[in-house]
Amino acid sequence: MKKCIVILFSILSIFSLCAQPVAEETEVVTLNIAALKGPTAMGMVEMMETSGDSYTFTLEGSPDAITPRIAKGEIDIAAVPANLAAVLYNNTKGVKVIAVNTLGVLYLVGNGEMEINRREDLLGKTIYSAGKGSTPQYALESILSALNLEEGKDVFVEWKSEHAECVAALLSDTESIAMLPQPFATSALMQNKSLSIVLDLNELWESINGSPLITGCLIARSEVLEKYKEAVESFLSLYSSSVDWVNSNNAEASLLIEKYGIIKAAVAAKALPYCNIVCMRGEEMKKALNIYYNSLYSLNPKSVGGSIPSEEIYF
Repeated sequence: MKKCIVILFSILSIFSLCAQPVAEETEVVTLNIAALKGPTAMGMVEMMETSGDSYTFTLEGSPDAITPRIAKGEIDIAAVPANLAAVLYNNTKGVKVIAVNTLGVLYLVGNGEMEINRREDLLGKTIYSAGKGSTPQYALESILSALNLEEGKDVFVEWKSEHAECVAALLSDTESIAMLPQPFATSALMQNKSLSIVLDLNELWESINGSPLITGCLIARSEVLEKYKEAVESFLSLYSSSVDWVNSNNAEASLLIEKYGIIKAAVAAKALPYCNIVCMRGEEMKKALNIYYNSLYSLNPKSVGGSIPSEEIYF
């Protein structure tokens, strides 16, 4: 009898074990990340070096190489110009902004002992710049408008296809100025000792608008946010730590920046303090972007996709 009871309990134990729910394996998510070869990617280099197989990183020279891949679902998170984020949202509703990652990087560069300290110092000046139809143009037009300077009358803007052309024009026309973003501004100063930064347009923008100038932001596909919210949050945490490390360790970071083909280490080391790399989230992000989008919309609605994005654009 005792033997039968033991056998019965053994059978019941086996059935009990079989009935226990099997713990589901945690899905391994590898996010595909894209950024531009400039400040928007420079803040990522520490996590690019240490994050292992959790992410795949793609660095491109132009937003045009990233945008179609977002639409196809090949890119999950991308660092793009801030106005492009608005355009993509308004056109597709398929992306959200998850962080601002680059504040203003625009500087006016001039020859010799030139100084730009007041509105009158810009009167009659020719400004050479690349980036027509993108953030540099919209930022410059907004600043000129706020200063009550009429383009073509008070100030003359000549658009070039590349930053190198702006520098060449500046060197041949010593009374002119050039609007250059970082790290190209630092590179120009290193190559031409006669040049210097004569005005920080980012400080000027903030004094006018009460909010920082925005250059780039991180966007994620809405589908990815819905399915892998925790993975995106983890990415943002690592990215924030990477930004802090890059800003605190310029020398070491510049070596990684060169390693990943962004720019030369010598330029990166000198440019990093002027690149305004951040990881801005939450209400601070919303406020800064709302002011930026409103400013761009007032100049050219097409610059943000035809309308100021709704609150739904923010993660």
